[in-house]
Amino acid sequence: MRAQDDQIDAAFTRYAESFDRMDFLVHSIAFRGPAVAAGGEVCGDAAGGVSGAIDISAYTLLGMARRARTLLAKAGGGSVMAMSYYGGEKVVPGYNVMGVAKAALETTARYLAFELGPEKIRVNIISGGYLRTLASSAVGGVDEMTNLALLKSPLRRQVDGADVGKTAVYLASDLSSGVTGETIYVDCGLSTVGV
Repeated sequence: MRAQDDQIDAAFTRYAESFDRMDFLVHSIAFRGPAVAAGGEVCGDAAGGVSGAIDISAYTLLGMARRARTLLAKAGGGSVMAMSYYGGEKVVPGYNVMGVAKAALETTARYLAFELGPEKIRVNIISGGYLRTLASSAVGGVDEMTNLALLKSPLRRQVDGADVGKTAVYLASDLSSGVTGETIYVDCGLSTVGV
Protein backbone atom coordinates (compact mmCIF):
# COMPACT_ATOMS: atom_id res chain seq x y z
CA MET A 1 0.00 0.00 0.00
CA ARG A 2 2.25 2.82 1.23
CA ALA A 3 0.29 5.22 -0.97
CA GLN A 4 0.96 8.04 1.48
CA ASP A 5 4.77 7.95 1.09
CA ASP A 6 4.61 10.71 -1.51
CA GLN A 7 2.44 12.78 0.83
CA ILE A 8 4.91 12.30 3.71
CA ASP A 9 7.77 13.26 1.38
CA ALA A 10 5.89 16.39 0.29
CA ALA A 11 5.18 17.43 3.89
CA PHE A 12 8.81 17.07 4.93
CA THR A 13 10.04 18.83 1.79
CA ARG A 14 7.78 21.80 2.61
CA TYR A 15 8.98 21.76 6.22
CA ALA A 16 12.67 21.71 5.17
CA GLU A 17 12.08 24.75 2.94
CA SER A 18 11.44 26.84 6.05
CA PHE A 19 13.31 25.07 8.84
CA ASP A 20 16.68 23.35 9.06
CA ARG A 21 15.96 21.36 12.23
CA MET A 22 13.11 19.80 14.18
CA ASP A 23 12.81 19.60 17.97
CA PHE A 24 9.82 17.27 18.15
CA LEU A 25 7.39 15.38 15.97
CA VAL A 26 3.83 14.42 16.90
CA HIS A 27 2.22 11.51 15.05
CA SER A 28 -1.53 11.76 15.50
CA ILE A 29 -2.88 9.90 12.49
CA ALA A 30 -5.32 7.01 12.50
CA PHE A 31 -7.75 5.56 10.02
CA ARG A 32 -10.20 2.73 10.48
CA GLY A 33 -10.94 2.11 6.83
CA PRO A 34 -14.08 0.53 5.42
CA ALA A 35 -16.90 -0.41 7.75
CA VAL A 36 -16.47 -3.68 9.61
CA ALA A 37 -18.39 -6.75 8.58
CA ALA A 38 -21.68 -7.59 10.24
CA GLY A 39 -21.17 -8.07 13.97
CA GLY A 40 -18.05 -5.93 13.97
CA GLU A 41 -15.66 -8.85 14.33
CA VAL A 42 -11.97 -8.45 13.54
CA CYS A 43 -11.98 -11.74 11.67
CA GLY A 44 -14.80 -10.40 9.52
CA ASP A 45 -12.76 -7.47 8.22
CA ALA A 46 -11.54 -7.63 4.65
CA ALA A 47 -7.78 -7.80 4.14
CA GLY A 48 -7.76 -4.32 2.64
CA GLY A 49 -9.46 -2.88 5.71
CA VAL A 50 -6.94 -4.43 8.07
CA SER A 51 -3.86 -3.56 6.02
CA GLY A 52 -5.21 -0.05 5.40
CA ALA A 53 -5.74 0.55 9.12
CA ILE A 54 -2.21 -0.65 9.93
CA ASP A 55 -0.70 1.21 6.99
CA ILE A 56 -2.15 4.58 7.91
CA SER A 57 -2.28 4.22 11.70
CA ALA A 58 1.12 2.57 12.29
CA TYR A 59 3.37 2.59 9.22
CA THR A 60 3.11 6.36 8.96
CA LEU A 61 5.00 6.68 12.26
CA LEU A 62 7.90 4.78 10.73
CA GLY A 63 7.69 6.82 7.51
CA MET A 64 7.60 10.13 9.38
CA ALA A 65 10.41 9.19 11.77
CA ARG A 66 12.60 8.13 8.86
CA ARG A 67 12.21 11.53 7.23
CA ALA A 68 12.48 13.49 10.50
CA ARG A 69 15.61 11.68 11.67
CA THR A 70 18.12 14.06 10.08
CA LEU A 71 16.16 17.15 11.14
CA LEU A 72 15.91 15.89 14.73
CA ALA A 73 19.62 15.03 14.79
CA LYS A 74 20.43 18.60 13.69
CA ALA A 75 18.64 19.76 16.84
CA GLY A 76 20.94 17.56 18.92
CA GLY A 77 18.22 14.95 19.33
CA GLY A 78 14.55 15.44 19.95
CA SER A 79 11.25 13.84 20.72
CA VAL A 80 8.90 11.77 18.59
CA MET A 81 5.54 10.93 20.09
CA ALA A 82 2.48 9.11 18.84
CA MET A 83 -1.06 8.74 20.10
CA SER A 84 -2.53 5.39 21.03
CA TYR A 85 -5.32 3.90 23.11
CA TYR A 86 -5.68 1.06 25.63
CA GLY A 87 -7.31 -1.06 22.91
CA GLY A 88 -3.81 -1.67 21.55
CA GLU A 89 -2.95 -3.62 24.69
CA LYS A 90 -6.26 -5.16 25.84
CA VAL A 91 -9.44 -6.06 23.99
CA VAL A 92 -11.90 -3.18 23.98
CA PRO A 93 -15.16 -4.38 22.42
CA GLY A 94 -16.01 -2.24 19.43
CA TYR A 95 -12.43 -1.05 18.88
CA ASN A 96 -11.65 -4.11 16.77
CA VAL A 97 -9.06 -3.71 14.00
CA MET A 98 -7.95 -0.36 15.42
CA GLY A 99 -6.66 -2.29 18.43
CA VAL A 100 -4.52 -4.35 16.07
CA ALA A 101 -3.27 -1.16 14.38
CA LYS A 102 -2.49 0.53 17.71
CA ALA A 103 -0.57 -2.55 18.88
CA ALA A 104 1.52 -2.27 15.70
CA LEU A 105 2.00 1.45 16.36
CA GLU A 106 3.22 0.87 19.92
CA THR A 107 5.65 -1.85 18.84
CA THR A 108 6.95 0.35 16.03
CA ALA A 109 7.63 3.12 18.57
CA ARG A 110 9.66 0.78 20.79
CA TYR A 111 11.85 -0.35 17.88
CA LEU A 112 12.31 3.25 16.75
CA ALA A 113 13.28 4.25 20.31
CA PHE A 114 15.99 1.59 20.29
CA GLU A 115 17.31 2.49 16.84
CA LEU A 116 17.19 6.28 17.21
CA GLY A 117 18.34 6.45 20.84
CA PRO A 118 22.06 6.69 20.00
CA GLU A 119 21.18 9.90 18.11
CA LYS A 120 19.48 11.27 21.25
CA ILE A 121 16.06 10.95 19.61
CA ARG A 122 13.40 9.78 22.06
CA VAL A 123 10.26 7.97 20.87
CA ASN A 124 7.24 7.53 23.13
CA ILE A 125 3.54 6.77 22.99
CA ILE A 126 0.76 8.66 24.75
CA SER A 127 -2.13 6.33 25.42
CA GLY A 128 -5.00 8.66 26.16
CA GLY A 129 -8.13 7.42 27.83
CA TYR A 130 -11.43 7.62 26.06
CA LEU A 131 -11.88 11.12 24.63
CA ARG A 132 -15.08 12.19 22.91
CA THR A 133 -14.07 12.92 19.33
CA LEU A 134 -15.63 12.43 15.93
CA ALA A 135 -13.49 9.33 15.41
CA SER A 136 -14.28 7.83 18.82
CA SER A 137 -18.00 8.18 18.22
CA ALA A 138 -17.72 5.24 15.80
CA VAL A 139 -16.63 2.92 18.63
CA GLY A 140 -19.45 1.01 20.27
CA GLY A 141 -20.12 1.26 24.00
CA VAL A 142 -19.18 4.92 24.35
CA ASP A 143 -21.57 5.63 27.23
CA GLU A 144 -20.39 2.52 29.06
CA MET A 145 -16.73 3.63 28.73
CA THR A 146 -17.57 7.10 30.01
CA ASN A 147 -19.44 5.71 33.01
CA LEU A 148 -16.63 3.26 33.73
CA ALA A 149 -14.11 6.11 33.90
CA LEU A 150 -16.33 8.06 36.28
CA LEU A 151 -16.94 5.09 38.56
CA LYS A 152 -13.68 3.15 38.47
CA SER A 153 -10.75 5.41 37.58
CA PRO A 154 -8.71 6.48 40.60
CA LEU A 155 -9.37 10.14 39.76
CA ARG A 156 -13.11 9.45 39.30
CA ARG A 157 -13.29 11.49 36.16
CA GLN A 158 -12.88 11.18 32.44
CA VAL A 159 -9.65 12.34 30.83
CA ASP A 160 -9.81 15.47 28.71
CA GLY A 161 -7.72 16.84 25.87
CA ALA A 162 -5.79 19.19 28.16
CA ASP A 163 -4.51 16.20 30.16
CA VAL A 164 -3.13 14.62 27.00
CA GLY A 165 -1.73 17.95 25.79
CA LYS A 166 0.20 18.51 29.02
CA THR A 167 1.80 15.10 28.67
CA ALA A 168 2.79 15.94 25.09
CA VAL A 169 4.43 19.15 26.31
CA TYR A 170 6.37 17.11 28.90
CA LEU A 171 7.53 14.63 26.25
CA ALA A 172 8.54 17.43 23.86
CA SER A 173 10.60 19.13 26.55
CA ASP A 174 13.90 18.33 28.22
CA LEU A 175 11.95 17.37 31.34
CA SER A 176 11.57 13.92 29.75
CA SER A 177 15.21 13.64 28.66
CA GLY A 178 15.54 10.13 30.14
CA VAL A 179 12.24 8.75 28.86
CA THR A 180 12.07 6.72 25.65
CA GLY A 181 10.36 3.59 24.38
CA GLU A 182 7.50 4.08 26.83
CA THR A 183 3.73 4.04 26.58
CA ILE A 184 2.44 6.67 28.99
CA TYR A 185 -1.19 6.21 29.99
CA VAL A 186 -3.13 9.43 30.41
CA ASP A 187 -6.46 7.97 31.45
CA CYS A 188 -7.02 9.15 35.03
CA GLY A 189 -5.59 5.81 36.15
CA LEU A 190 -8.28 3.60 34.59
CA SER A 191 -5.72 1.29 32.95
CA THR A 192 -4.36 0.41 36.42
CA VAL A 193 -7.70 -0.90 37.68
CA GLY A 194 -8.93 -4.44 37.10
CA VAL A 195 -12.62 -4.14 36.24
